[in-house]
Amino acid sequence: MAKQLETDVVVVAAGLSGLAAAISAAENGASVIALEKASNTGGAANMGMGPCAAGSPVQKASMIEVTPGELFRRHMFYTHYQVDPRLVRAYYFKSGDTIQWLMDMGVKFNSVRPAFRARERTRAYADGEYTWHVVQPEDGSEPGPRAATTMTKRMTERAQALGVEFMFETPGKELITNDEGAVTGVKAVDKNGEEIDITAKAVIVATGGFGANAKMIKDYIGLDWGKNLYSFAVPGMDGDGFNMCHKVGAGHTPVTMEMMYQLPDNMNHFYVEGGFRQPCYWCDRNGERFMPEDDIFNTTFVGNAINHLPGKVGFSIFDSKMLKHWKKDGPDIVSHVHPKDLYQGFEEQFARDEDTYLDGDGNHVIAKADTLEELAEKIGIDPDGLVKNVEEYNAMCAEGWDSLFEKEREFMMPLENGPFYACRQYVGAYGTLGGVLINQRMEVMTDEYKTIPGLYCVGTDACTIYGDSYNYSIPGNTMGFCLNSGRIAGENAAALSMESASDDEWD
Repeated sequence: MAKQLETDVVVVAAGLSGLAAAISAAENGASVIALEKASNTGGAANMGMGPCAAGSPVQKASMIEVTPGELFRRHMFYTHYQVDPRLVRAYYFKSGDTIQWLMDMGVKFNSVRPAFRARERTRAYADGEYTWHVVQPEDGSEPGPRAATTMTKRMTERAQALGVEFMFETPGKELITNDEGAVTGVKAVDKNGEEIDITAKAVIVATGGFGANAKMIKDYIGLDWGKNLYSFAVPGMDGDGFNMCHKVGAGHTPVTMEMMYQLPDNMNHFYVEGGFRQPCYWCDRNGERFMPEDDIFNTTFVGNAINHLPGKVGFSIFDSKMLKHWKKDGPDIVSHVHPKDLYQGFEEQFARDEDTYLDGDGNHVIAKADTLEELAEKIGIDPDGLVKNVEEYNAMCAEGWDSLFEKEREFMMPLENGPFYACRQYVGAYGTLGGVLINQRMEVMTDEYKTIPGLYCVGTDACTIYGDSYNYSIPGNTMGFCLNSGRIAGENAAALSMESASDDEWD
């Protein structure tokens, strides 16, 4: 017989959205049990740097005037109104207060940043907003990947102080419903295999999508993980909550991914990957350029572009003169993620991996050669096509005008001085977005837009605010939505539990 537990609110998973939901519910008077498949909290957020917000005290202190209403309009224009405006509005108008909420827990923010600054001619429609609240690591170091672990740590401490009961290595397996279809609890299994039935007045699903489930990615998105798609694939993000919600009648929404571009196993090739993210010469496997290279700072744009290339692979190429320039003057496009001394470690890492870093067909993922023909053969580009197109590009560089894509003149550097360097660029993704239909209160709805009583869904399981593309011009958006959807769900779940308790008293 299954072990029986009872609480007001069950949160399924303790990543960023689950932590926010658990804290919010507990702050509003509910008893909370948080189930977590892993042995710690934070999930994918532990790989991030910080959330999006508008109208926060950090922005105001820096004299950054970005209002929730402005972001709402910009976001809706970006999506062409393919998404729920009430849901988007609820998120942005909560976001500034959420930063103060985090600061009250002891979270410190290093700065508010845009992910990029667009070129002057594209600024009106492509510029990055100052919305990315980058977390200050507790050791005082410069923020980088995983900076947000400090935030999830503070949130975990706050949840524990409020009495939230964490049950680690105990994944939720199935939602419990009554005869009317309302959700009344969760079935779980602990690390010893013991079955647990938890009765609750509300359940909040926050399992983070299915970015580590290759079959679901293939079925829902059509990409082959490990072949034409690479992602962070955070262990445990297998679609548990996604499937649990749909099993009890949750409505379906389109599923997208946070497209970007990357190398396989990119964290082990950090300098190499960063070194090639420059406005050099970018082409497809036929040697043809496919975008103005001064747009490569926008990872969503590039990921989308590569996804539509033959074989879903692109190539970035530069020559020894460009490398000398970057080593002396620094990168042309500075990343918030990669270190400023990028090219001090580039050649050493390149030499380490050049001969062994191969794809499944035996092509070099990175390559170096004295001629373009030899380079093309190594990396899997048509040699004749590459030579022909590079000659045309070099002629444009000599003229000082990109007649094909109007690339900014300052980046028009010819490929002419060997050795030449190349890197295969694949479609990448941070994870999946959406699938479960919700309203602005984070209540799960059926395909007929009727709410399922007692059931809420938050974070990337329900993040259907992007249409077909992640809005990279408003950075920090995924973490921002996770935090704020969690807070909103926690408040509403607590209110529902209090209402249920009051009803019980009258029965």
